[in-house]
Amino acid sequence: MELLTIVFLFPFLYIIFLFVKKAIQKRDQCCYMLHYECFKPPEDRRLSTETCASIVFRNKRLGLEEYRYLLKTIVSSGIGEFTYSPKNVLEGREACPTLADSLAEMDEIIFDTLNKLFHKTGFNPSEIDILVVNVSLLATTPSLTSRVVNCYKMRPDIKVYNVTGMGCSASIIAVDLLQHLFKARKNVNAIVVSTESMGTNWYTGKDRSFMLSNCLFRTGGCSMLFTNNYRMKQRAVIKLNCLLRTHLGSDDEAYTCCYQKEDNEGYPGFCLTKHLPKAAAKAFTENLKVLVPRILPLKELIRYMIISQTWTKSDLQEVGYGVNFKSGIQHFCIHPGGRAVIDGTGKGLQLSDYDLEPARMALHRWGNTSAAGFWYVLGYMEAKKRLKKGDKILMISFGAGFKCNNCLWEVMRDLKDRNVWDDCIDEYPPRTLVNPFMERYSWLNDEILSFVRLE
Repeated sequence: MELLTIVFLFPFLYIIFLFVKKAIQKRDQCCYMLHYECFKPPEDRRLSTETCASIVFRNKRLGLEEYRYLLKTIVSSGIGEFTYSPKNVLEGREACPTLADSLAEMDEIIFDTLNKLFHKTGFNPSEIDILVVNVSLLATTPSLTSRVVNCYKMRPDIKVYNVTGMGCSASIIAVDLLQHLFKARKNVNAIVVSTESMGTNWYTGKDRSFMLSNCLFRTGGCSMLFTNNYRMKQRAVIKLNCLLRTHLGSDDEAYTCCYQKEDNEGYPGFCLTKHLPKAAAKAFTENLKVLVPRILPLKELIRYMIISQTWTKSDLQEVGYGVNFKSGIQHFCIHPGGRAVIDGTGKGLQLSDYDLEPARMALHRWGNTSAAGFWYVLGYMEAKKRLKKGDKILMISFGAGFKCNNCLWEVMRDLKDRNVWDDCIDEYPPRTLVNPFMERYSWLNDEILSFVRLE
């Protein structure tokens, strides 16, 4: 009788064993962020109105029409007077940068944020198992990861990954890489460093498609500490719930909409074409088709399936049409790539000004800091004490190639730590984002007075 009982119980016990084993395995593969540290450049790097004007006017290749275009772009960009520039640009050496300039720029950002990260978390560099550094526009030999390993004398068995050419989406790509690496090893600590080489990639020609990058991109960076050690769960800031990457590189129009090359006169730069908004909308739509079922509650999915039957084909082609994203997400961390990117994403997801405020303020205060931009947006939310335990954050990114990489984070505790926003958070949001460029340089074109006030 006992033997028969064992025989009948064995399948059920085995199923329970497999269930528990899978649950433990999934637990050990979680991706927790323990801390992040954004870079704040010294005040002598700040781009005031006068400094920006002096940089623009010393480019003798520009004519009145180019000046008017730059003024209109700067005024309508959503960027304020408190962003920062690389040292060689402020010193007037943007036309002849050196490798030493690039390395000095990277050293300042990377080691400043890493030093603070190690100090605040109590971690020793020897405790790091994986290191990922992403800088799209700079590839050196030895690599930047080797530069970090050498500086901190890290372990010889550390796994390093140097990521280049991924654009503003590189942070999310680095996290995705960690997520896969965490599946192979337990109790792993990893660091991701995200920044961009701005100083030696400053455009000095007069092609408008290239000049736009000078108006938007600014100095910034961030270092982040991750782990899959379940015992450190209580120390975590956020936990990764879901991440999805979409790549439209097979589409020639999307592939070339963000492109590093030389203009017709031979001046190197980063070209942003008119096809960029279309590529972004297409990539975002494709991404959401797969992401939405994974991040929204069942009730909202059923509602969406029912009412979508009454929509036209053109309606369904719009980004996020008819989906109530707020039913399962409390915060939206949109990459502050530019005013058009933020407003377009907000319109597609039917977000309010409150939802878009963190991205708009990050753009205004720091500019487009490339792959590091998300973390300045997250820092704004934290400084405003918006992030409560259990809240969900949808992080939305776009990058050259063309890529759309989105992920969902879960807040692990009420967040109110000090960060780079501390000295100015009480001033944000201002009642109106008045741009001083038009007021002081309106003599270039009286027809663009409508850009004085940015809503």
